[in-house]
This record gives sequence, structure tokens and C-alpha cells, in this order.
Amino acid sequence: MTAPVLSAEELERYARHIVLREVGGPGQQALKRARVLVIGAGGLGSPLLLYLAAAGVGTLGIVDDDAVSLSNLQRQVLHGTDDLGRAKTDSAAAALARINPHVAVIPFAERLDANNARDLVRGWDVVADGSDNFATRYAVSDACCLERRPLVSAALGTFDATLTTLRPFEARPDGEPNPTYRCLFPSPPPPGAVPSCHEAGVLGALAGVAGSLMALEVIRAIVGFGEPLVGRLLMIDARAMRFETLAYRWDPDNPLTGRAAER
Repeated sequence: MTAPVLSAEELERYARHIVLREVGGPGQQALKRARVLVIGAGGLGSPLLLYLAAAGVGTLGIVDDDAVSLSNLQRQVLHGTDDLGRAKTDSAAAALARINPHVAVIPFAERLDANNARDLVRGWDVVADGSDNFATRYAVSDACCLERRPLVSAALGTFDATLTTLRPFEARPDGEPNPTYRCLFPSPPPPGAVPSCHEAGVLGALAGVAGSLMALEVIRAIVGFGEPLVGRLLMIDARAMRFETLAYRWDPDNPLTGRAAER
């Protein structure tokens, strides 16, 4: 594949990336060539999309069926007061165009579910899930596993957040498969067991931290530097300002890549 040519304006725009040994011209060209699908243009998706656009990711897909409401603006920094009532995909596309006109945005004003997830994730280089409900998280993680798409997945609590990367179609150096989302969380909690942010609240700045870390993980996946969070769950505690990492492994009983799935 021919490497995309960076214009003089792009060379100046991305100069602070290009001088990094771990990125350089080839890494910036990889970012320009990349196609990233983001699920959700809300609390996590806002900083994620802003930083991916600023970094020069060439094509960004956005899946969201919601409209901007006033209570969103405490944390969803992609949108403004003038966007109230506007589809989040439209508001996001306009904001990203202001950030970087070199980025193509493809909106999907629909809800991802088990019926359309595989069609939506197919054909993207990386998928990033910033959704706010368990049904979507399981649908997108299952679809990415089956379609062999790398997935960066994050979740917000009230004062806590988690982040991991899933590449279950690949194996560890010892030959053991990488874990799936269902290896980490075998099944969703019962309905009502975990209150939504509407019910329990969420610290706005925490969404910015977690969404920015998602962007960093996506950029690392595209450029290829550092050690991805595969088999590791990053846990953020905003009360104690503590970051911890939990290691997890492939569960042979998981329904997607487990031993039963092979039969």
C-alpha cells in the first residue's frame, strides 16, 4: 500500500509527533491511513474523538443515536450549548472539522446492538467503545472478536473508570489465546444492579482522563509503540488519585474462543 503523502501544512501541524522517535514520519502516515470507529460521542467519546482528530487519524466513524442535552455538557466537551437538541453525530462532525479539516468523519446515527454490530465494526482498523451500557459493550466486544478487530474498551463509574484493549484473535508468546471481554466479565450484571450515570452521577473531569487514555491506547495500536493493555485492566480511582493494573487471562470456558467454541 502506498504511504499517504503529508502536505506541508500537515507536516507543520503534526511536527511535535514527527520529531518523536517512536512516531516519526512513518507513524504519522500510519495515523493518516488509519480508520477508527468510535462507539458513543458522549463522556468518553468526546475527548477520545478530539484527540484522535488532533492526532491526524485519517477516518473517524462515530456511532451514536442520541441528541445533545443540557445535562451532557458537564462532561461531553465535544458539544456546546448551541448544539442542544442536535444529533450528537452531527455536532461531533462539526467540532472535529474545526479541529482538523484533514480528518474524514463518517457518522452512524444509530444504536449499535447485537443485530448490526458486526456490520458496523467490519472494515475498521481499530474500534473504541465509549458506550454507557452493558448491552452495547457486550455486543461490540463480541462483534470485534468475531470480525478480528482490535477493541479499546473503557467504562466510567461515579469516581472510577476502567480501560483495556482486546485482541482475542491473537495469542500470547506462549501460545495461549489473548482473552476476550467475556474472559474478564463473563456476563453482565442483573438489570438495575449498577446505577446509570443519570441515577448515580459521574465526575466530569474523570471522563476527560479516561477518554484521553483511550485515545493514547488507540494511537499506540496504530503506530505500534509501547505495550498495549492486552490482558490488563487499568483501573482509575479518582478519589484517591490512584491507578492500578489488574492482569487477566483467557478463560477456556468463554463462549467465543473457549474450548467449547472449537467443537
